[in-house]
Amino acid sequence: MTAGTPERAPRVLIADDQTLIRTGFRLILTARGIEVAGEAADGAEAVSATRELRPDVVLMDIRMPAMDGLEATRRILAESPDCRVLMLTTFDLDRYVYEALAIGASGFLLKDVTPEHLAAAVRLVGTGDALLAPQITRRLVERYAADSVRAAEAVPADLAALTPREREVLTLMGRGLSNTELAAELTLSEATVKSHVARIFAKLGLRDRAQAVVLAYETGLVAPRRGAGPG
Repeated sequence: MTAGTPERAPRVLIADDQTLIRTGFRLILTARGIEVAGEAADGAEAVSATRELRPDVVLMDIRMPAMDGLEATRRILAESPDCRVLMLTTFDLDRYVYEALAIGASGFLLKDVTPEHLAAAVRLVGTGDALLAPQITRRLVERYAADSVRAAEAVPADLAALTPREREVLTLMGRGLSNTELAAELTLSEATVKSHVARIFAKLGLRDRAQAVVLAYETGLVAPRRGAGPG
C-alpha cells in the first residue's frame, strides 16, 4: 500500500435479534463508507452468514435466541480465525463479555455507542488490533477472572516460552498500558515494544491484546484487586 492510499474499509456482518439495532448500525456504517455484507437475527444465522459472506468484522450481540453470541463467536473463530468479532452489550460489566474476550473476541461495544465511535471501532479491529477500553476491561477481568473456569481453560497457561522481558511486557499489558505507555515505562522505542508484543502473541497463540489481558490475570501475572470498587 502506497503512502497516502486509504486502507480498505472492513466488510461487516451485523448480528442482533433486534431489527432496529441492525438497521441503525447498517445506516451508520454505510454512511461512513463501511460495507455491511449482511445481517443475522441470532447466533446460528451469524455462524452461517460468516461462513457464506466471509466478513472481516462481525458485530455480535451477546444475548440472542437459538444460539447466543458467545457460542456463535466460539464457532466463528474456530472456522474463520482471521475474522474479528466485536461484542455488543447493554452493560459494560456483563460477565459474558469477559468470557467472549477469553475465547478470542477482539473487544466490545455498548449498544448506545456514538456513530463516530462505532465506525472507528470497526475500522480499528478490521486492521487486526483489539478494541480495549483499559479501565472497563480491567474491571471485567478483575470481577470475573477468579470465577470463570471456562475462560481459564480457554487461554494458554504455560509462560515458560517467554523471556523475562516478554513476561514484563505481558504484565504491563495486563495492567492496561498501551504500546506508547509501555515504551515510556520500559525506556524502549515503540518499535521494540511492538516486536516484543508480536513475539508474545506468537509464542502463546494469542490473537490480540484482549486475550493478553485475560491471560495476564488467569496466570497470576496481574492480581485482581479484590474489594476494589467498580470505577
